[in-house]
Amino acid sequence: MAAKAIEWLGGRLRILDQSKLPHQQIFADLDNYHDVVLAIKELKVRGAPAIGVAAAYGIALGASDIKTENKDEFLIQLNQVIKTFAASRPTAVNLFQAIERMKKAARGDGIAEIKNSLVNEAKRIHQEEETATRQLSQLGAELIKDGFTLLTHCNAGPLATAGYGTALGVIKATKEQGKKVSVFATETRPLLQGARLTAWELMQESIPVTLITDSMAGYFIQQRKIDCVIVGADRIAANGDVANKIGTYTLAVLAKESKIPFYVAAPTSTIDLSLSSGDKIPIEERSPEEVTHVQGVPISPQGITAANPAFDVTPHSYITAIITEKGIIREPYGKELLSIAK
Repeated sequence: MAAKAIEWLGGRLRILDQSKLPHQQIFADLDNYHDVVLAIKELKVRGAPAIGVAAAYGIALGASDIKTENKDEFLIQLNQVIKTFAASRPTAVNLFQAIERMKKAARGDGIAEIKNSLVNEAKRIHQEEETATRQLSQLGAELIKDGFTLLTHCNAGPLATAGYGTALGVIKATKEQGKKVSVFATETRPLLQGARLTAWELMQESIPVTLITDSMAGYFIQQRKIDCVIVGADRIAANGDVANKIGTYTLAVLAKESKIPFYVAAPTSTIDLSLSSGDKIPIEERSPEEVTHVQGVPISPQGITAANPAFDVTPHSYITAIITEKGIIREPYGKELLSIAK
């Protein structure tokens, strides 16, 4: 992918509209925070780290649009901007980590100083995600042997991270180390992030990829076609439980039953030490229409009831290792996560 998925252009935010991929590569220039919020809600920007980066820039845009010269009034309006972003999506913790950092950055003697501070903090958040995803990818590649075939679910590449990638970053780094790897990518219903985004990103990197439906994963694991499973994460609880795209838990159970490694790759910004376990992670419920329709085309009987949880939680007991930029950690996750995420 030649151009960046998220790029700050000074006074506006350029994004690659992920809802149009792979058939159209459309960049949108967003010059107000309302458009950034909408882009997050409509999955034009998606993936936990990328959501956090976009929200940080969006808050900076929102601050720049506040016209008052009264500092107290400015901070009241800024707080409203921040609340709007906090309500955009509930599961990915990077969003809330970025919001907290932007709140702390909103300090200074004058309004102009605060606005400048917010832009600089958003840039730092972006740079740190880029650095973290590159570092964790290099570490994770050491787990992947020459000739491995990996299974991945949903999308965890540069599109999702505003950086190098997490699960796909590990795969890319493995190739860069001179190892031969191939990938099975699930289509990832209902919005087909695997078919539309992961397959596209892997093809851009000239990494052999085979697209399968979600329900085919068990067959290929049973046939010993898969050496390991690797996924990203949207939130990691203090005990190592992981929230990720719906269907991840199923793959973790299959991997454990078949005695193949199940790896989670995520920057430390995805760790949420405030939640003791995964059952406390809020799970986003999206529109039933995403299930009953495919890209606007109805595929089910009119009036059918449909459920659409966007994420599920994989208990830590099913996870072989969590790959972060600060190291590869294994059980006991609670102790290890606490030591690296303070």
